Amino acid sequence: MNLDFLTRSILGNTLAAYAMAIAVLVVGFLLINGFRALILSSLRRWAKKTQTTLDPRITKILSQSLVRLLYVGNVFLAIGNLNLHPILNQAVRALTVIATTIIGIQLISQLAEYAIRSYLLRKGDIELEQSFSALMPILRAILWAIGAVFLLDNLGFDISAVVASLGIGGLAIAFAAQGILTDLFSYFSIVLDRPFALGDFIIVGDFIGTVEYIGIKTTRLKSLSGEEIVMANTDLTGSRIRNFKHMKRRRIVFSLGVLYETPKEKLEIIPALIQDIISAQEQVSFDRAHFANYGDFSLNYEIVYYVESSDYALYMDTQQKINLAIFEAFSQRNIEFAYPTNVTYVQGLNTNAEKAIAPETATNS
Repeated sequence: MNLDFLTRSILGNTLAAYAMAIAVLVVGFLLINGFRALILSSLRRWAKKTQTTLDPRITKILSQSLVRLLYVGNVFLAIGNLNLHPILNQAVRALTVIATTIIGIQLISQLAEYAIRSYLLRKGDIELEQSFSALMPILRAILWAIGAVFLLDNLGFDISAVVASLGIGGLAIAFAAQGILTDLFSYFSIVLDRPFALGDFIIVGDFIGTVEYIGIKTTRLKSLSGEEIVMANTDLTGSRIRNFKHMKRRRIVFSLGVLYETPKEKLEIIPALIQDIISAQEQVSFDRAHFANYGDFSLNYEIVYYVESSDYALYMDTQQKINLAIFEAFSQRNIEFAYPTNVTYVQGLNTNAEKAIAPETATNS
């Protein structure tokens, strides 16, 4: 068989060199696909023997990235056997570095995201996982920025000048977006320190509502009256926040007053009467009831008890039952509640006062 045509040269390479490059590409692709199938089947067998639950996500991440790197390496190896023009050879090397860097950044980003999500799922903290989803774009941006610097360094650029330019540009952006960056750092503070989470009922100053959304710049509350309250994260981290989610019991203090004309015997039985009424309620712990002070028009009692729940509706239902029971008990014992009154005392006048008589004077003419 005459193979002299293989020695013919085209663009500085013989046909035999081109044939070798094609053979390397084909054989390499076949080997890579076979290697991929072998590795996946080995991992499945290992998982079955050790009875370990192998997450398909991590298998997919590793296999895809590894196969892509092998493909890039196979193409570079095949083309490397050819005699190329220096400019073309440099372009091939640059494209190989770019492709490898992109694949590497994607691999690191996916592995970092998978590791953090797996850790949060093991902790069972779904709310923190939801908050972390908003941070992923920032994490990816940081990884891509690092990858870009690494790529420029491998492509022969002056990294010191690039970093200096990025530093000056970063300062300019920071000054221009100072408000946004402040809210962003406040968001990090909320996510990491967690003064509240999704679904928490909070009070911030004059605003009351349930947390429905925690964003990078703002947090949204659903108020009791139904409207949505949008607050900047900076305002939240700079305010005193009252969070009712972790409240196990609610301390209730209320007072009532009776008339000054109430007999001493009835005044003495009122604390015990109120104690019996409160102790009879469910999920309630009585604390104290005292004749506290003398008011302008009433004798005042202060009562304290605990509702063993954070449910506001349960507290209101319990307080209503207590109020009705006290009203009925006072009615049965003729104890009257005080209300604002004014009593005027008028001292009686003496109607038989002596009449003043002017002295009579005589005049002699």
